[in-house]
Amino acid sequence: DGGPVGRTEGGTVSGEFVVVTNHANMIDYIDQLQKKNAEALSFYPRAVFEREQSAGRLFLALLNGEPCGYIYAGAQAKDVKCHQVCIQYDARRRLYGAALVQVLEAYANDGRASTVTLRCGFDIDANDFWKSLGYGVVAVHDGGIRRMRRINVWQKQLMPGLFEPIYVEPEKGSTNASIWAKHKETG
Repeated sequence: DGGPVGRTEGGTVSGEFVVVTNHANMIDYIDQLQKKNAEALSFYPRAVFEREQSAGRLFLALLNGEPCGYIYAGAQAKDVKCHQVCIQYDARRRLYGAALVQVLEAYANDGRASTVTLRCGFDIDANDFWKSLGYGVVAVHDGGIRRMRRINVWQKQLMPGLFEPIYVEPEKGSTNASIWAKHKETG
């Protein structure tokens, strides 16, 4: 489906799938897709996406000329953070997410990063996705009180380091926000 992804001047291309850093509807689409997937994603205000687009850190996936997903990368540094990645529901499980991650890793390599790191709620299907792409869990943290979820910190080595990374088992489970909702009602 997605096939190998190569770089071009206007973006990244594979058949009818293209990844670009500039598009007329980019911010509107990303903001809307983020809201549709609010339970699985961190929230960023629209102004953040506007700023990050001009910094070249937003990558929009187009399928047959229509937006189908995006990835929001952190600054090029020793470790590049993946702040968000989302593919619209009808385009999932077709390798487009993996193609977007290839773009993120190429961006990280261009900045001579040694690792890519991201955070993923323990109850989200995306954990299997990250594992399938060669990422490993380096830590597990408590998430916020609203969602009552644990957060798996996934990382991939792009360049060999002095030491091999130590991976832990990702946490799995489900969330129950009823305690938060009850306390919100009672104060």
